[in-house]
Amino acid sequence: AALAGAAPEIDRLIRAMATPPRPAQRRPDIGNPFVHRVARIGAALVAALHNVGSFLAFFGQTLVVLGGTIAGRRRLRWHAVVHQGEAIGINALGIIGLLLFLVGLVVAQQGAVQLRQFGAEIFTVNLIGRATTRELGILLTAIMVAGRSGSAFAAQIGSMKINEEIDALRTIGLDPVEVLVVPRVIACSLMLLGLAFYGGLCALVGGGVYVWVDLGMPPASYVARLREVILQSDFAIGMIKAPVFGFIIAIMGCYHGFQVTGNAESVGQRTTQAVVEAIFVVIVFDAFFAFFFSMLGYN
Repeated sequence: AALAGAAPEIDRLIRAMATPPRPAQRRPDIGNPFVHRVARIGAALVAALHNVGSFLAFFGQTLVVLGGTIAGRRRLRWHAVVHQGEAIGINALGIIGLLLFLVGLVVAQQGAVQLRQFGAEIFTVNLIGRATTRELGILLTAIMVAGRSGSAFAAQIGSMKINEEIDALRTIGLDPVEVLVVPRVIACSLMLLGLAFYGGLCALVGGGVYVWVDLGMPPASYVARLREVILQSDFAIGMIKAPVFGFIIAIMGCYHGFQVTGNAESVGQRTTQAVVEAIFVVIVFDAFFAFFFSMLGYN
């Protein structure tokens, strides 16, 4: 059938619709598994570099705002700091205390079993004191805080971004980094310092219980032995690492919260990514601190 009397625009549209599409030319690399794998590796590398660049930009912005807050040029929201400190520290005392108590118990049991072969059970106290004070206490506490609070930071900020609350803060003239990130960074750094001390103490108590029950060492002798074997440098190194780990956990959680896009599925993905990356970076920095202080002679 022919259409007569149509406007020129309509006539061109009809002819265009009636013209069969030109066959698409097949790309020579489609179907080649090697080229496909190389393309996937390249895309992953580009995405990783973009993620690193975004994180460095966010990290720099956070440092600038945090520096302005410390210098007094920006407002520090103490109410938010206290609220986050309660959520990070006070509410985590139970689970961290139980975890580190059991870890101290296990370290004492395994150490005693191995040292008994050489008749050196007394050195179990040395193992408990130095391992928990310098390494295990702070590291396991940081991992627990990363899984508990780092994920909460990412989920909270991600949900706020989906609900456009972040845009609302910018609309009314508030800096989201100042309002959301800085209080969490300060609270997490301070609370992890206290949690590390508390967790190490719980681990020492757990080890002391095992030493008392299995080796027959009374608590007074155990405490006196701990005072001999735990060096001030071990305690100081643990306390130096604690706020650094808290800063890393808070930065990772907040960064991935700001990277949430689209829907609730993105919140779950970014929350998982925040926990995994925070734990990974904490362990990397722990290894760095171990080598660094060993080079300085604090073995």
